[in-house]
Amino acid sequence: MEKYIINGGNRLEGEVEVSGAKNAAVAILPAVVLSDGICRIENIPNIADVASSLEILAHLGARVRRINKNTVEIDPRGVSPVVVPHDLARQMRASYYFIGVLLGRFGTARVSMPGGCNFGVRPIDQHLKGFTALGAEVSPMEQGMIEVTAQRLVGNSIYLDMVSVGATVNIMLAAVRARGTTVIENAAKEPHIVDLANFLNTMGADVRGAGTDVIKIRGVDHLDGATYSIIPDQIEAGTYMVAAAATAGNVLVRNVIPKHLESITAKLMEMGVQVEEYDDAVRVSRTGPIHHCNVKTMPHPGFPTDMQPQIAVLLSMAEGTSILTESVWDNRFRYIEELRRMGVQAQVDGKVAVFQGIPQLTAAPIKATDLRAGVAMVIAALAARGTSEIEEIQHIERGYEDVDKKFAALGADIRRVSQPDGDMKIKAV
Repeated sequence: MEKYIINGGNRLEGEVEVSGAKNAAVAILPAVVLSDGICRIENIPNIADVASSLEILAHLGARVRRINKNTVEIDPRGVSPVVVPHDLARQMRASYYFIGVLLGRFGTARVSMPGGCNFGVRPIDQHLKGFTALGAEVSPMEQGMIEVTAQRLVGNSIYLDMVSVGATVNIMLAAVRARGTTVIENAAKEPHIVDLANFLNTMGADVRGAGTDVIKIRGVDHLDGATYSIIPDQIEAGTYMVAAAATAGNVLVRNVIPKHLESITAKLMEMGVQVEEYDDAVRVSRTGPIHHCNVKTMPHPGFPTDMQPQIAVLLSMAEGTSILTESVWDNRFRYIEELRRMGVQAQVDGKVAVFQGIPQLTAAPIKATDLRAGVAMVIAALAARGTSEIEEIQHIERGYEDVDKKFAALGADIRRVSQPDGDMKIKAV
């Protein structure tokens, strides 16, 4: 029952601080279950997916204590392998990581099929293939419940048929306390996989090769508690970079790892956007027109699929014809219909969208169809002429901390509108 009201046309200027990485946090928080001691996790983003992870941990029996909005202390010693029910698992896709950690610690896991953004079929067959290779048995699914059991997990060589972040993470989680050595080939290489490996190693695991396509895990019997700070969110950083470009603004994006942003930076510069790199920040500005460009999403270190809807907004404003190809997920272009309400000229054929750039977007009532498409709608509304209303913003707040406040601090005219008990109230940011 909440939405954003955005008066577009303001240049974004100033500084914005990037939060901790959502995709790292939703893997690291379940990983605490594998520990035999208390863990303190810092720089966690204050977002809905993190709240859901903490709720599942508490349901399993962990003691969860919030130190502040970005730091949490978790004691997993009281965890038991109870069922993760549908009402908890459906809140986010990453709930399936609890299969790996429960299997790794207890040899059994019963978790309802996960939820999250619905933009195509995302099977977990590669996850289950990995668990089976480690010696687990997968029971036939009943009422949407995944059940995996093992007498004892034993290391093995596992080749992923496709590069899968989720499967790579889940197999890592299951393997760290298995007997012997596990080798994951054709592994995903995203920064949050490296971050998870670093956290596991901080607890006493032996994980090597994260960030390459071959990860080796030597199983250990025991993991200690640890204090760990999560890396900055490359997708949130990229989102503000694109927003600065779309509004012809000048924004310093702080708390980033510039190397993680290289594929995004390269495309922005190809489109005529100025990007200056510093040790832990990037400055993004634009004064001239946006040049047409072709973009293809790829597994890391290629252009990230989670930046596809945001870059689409920029392509829709570029001079000439641009082509955007999605090579990771099916049906991720559902949001294009919302952009057409704003005058965007785009044709979609399967995994390819062709944009004929227009000089000015027009405000319209639109909705967030998923997390990344939702924040793309915000960028489009910021760049458009007139007042836009964006509904279903709960999708956006699954992955972006204080997104309305951060944009407002950069000069955006954005308000959150709530309608409790049938009474419309407008809250200024």
